[in-house]
Amino acid sequence: MVSITDEQIAAGQAVYTPRTLRVYDFVVLGVSNRLIWKCPTSRLLKHYNAHVTDNHLDVGVGSGYFPDRCRFPSSSPRVGLMDLNADALDFAAKRIQRYDPETYRCDILQPLSLDGKKFDSVAVNYVLHCLPGSMSTKAVVFDHLAELLNPGGVLFGSTLLHGGVRRGWAAKRLMAFYNRKGIFSNADDGFDDLDAQLAVRFESYQTRVIGSVALFSGRLS
Repeated sequence: MVSITDEQIAAGQAVYTPRTLRVYDFVVLGVSNRLIWKCPTSRLLKHYNAHVTDNHLDVGVGSGYFPDRCRFPSSSPRVGLMDLNADALDFAAKRIQRYDPETYRCDILQPLSLDGKKFDSVAVNYVLHCLPGSMSTKAVVFDHLAELLNPGGVLFGSTLLHGGVRRGWAAKRLMAFYNRKGIFSNADDGFDDLDAQLAVRFESYQTRVIGSVALFSGRLS
């Protein structure tokens, strides 16, 4: 088994500082998604809306864009935010303060135990490609997050892949740069690997590729 260091884990989330979070929506969700990864944020939001419930946990919160912009089934949802990065948690919590979100600072590569009731949906958007290790190693987060779901609950998200997806010249260059910096760790991540990890964990699951992005969902029985 490949050993994952604390430094590798920290590198994937350290880029999210108060300064970078203020421009995250424009740089990542506005420019990179549309022009480089070829998956407009509107498609990610559509995927989010298709699976989000009013008892929801958002993992790897970034700027808090998706829980802020999504259509919850009710006007007063229970919303949880989970991230290892305290700056991201604070930024996202302030953005959706109208929902009085619960916040959890956790390393999802480790087993999770939360006080309180479980969730009906868990979103993990643009997180896997920032986690160190192979897909078989990082997919342990599916097991950890599934423990936080109620029966019949859904885990869904998206990730940038290196293999089995369409990557143009700009996508290849930017992805290589992010991997060198340790921001990404997805040089060995392929679509078939992701599909296989979902298949062994969920009786019902779906995957779809748009540009360099894989969208996925899996439901517990």
